[in-house]
Amino acid sequence: MTTYIICALLLALLQTWLIPAAFNMKNFPWLGSNRDESMPHEPSVMAGRAMRANTNLQETLPIFLALALLSMQLSVDVTGLACWWLAFRVGHLVTYIAGFARLRTLLWLGSVVSLVMMALELI
Repeated sequence: MTTYIICALLLALLQTWLIPAAFNMKNFPWLGSNRDESMPHEPSVMAGRAMRANTNLQETLPIFLALALLSMQLSVDVTGLACWWLAFRVGHLVTYIAGFARLRTLLWLGSVVSLVMMALELI
């Protein structure tokens, strides 16, 4: 389970900083500044999608981490479900950036179902 927790945190790191910055290179000087002024250029469409995918991840990551830590504390094996949650979240990120709305929604739903199933295993 520790591996999946670390992978989830790495995903959060990628989604929070690296991926949005990579799609927003035209604003790179601003990103490295004190940001006293507003961003000079609007983020690209893909940067905007990456930022929204990150916001979505931040809504469920605390739930995943709590369930993962509880499973370790209670010695309940939910590693398979944790793996599915992580796979669904990576797929969600990729399809969000690529603009595949319906598939993205199905992957999001899969990640939520994985969390619910993790919680049920702990009851």
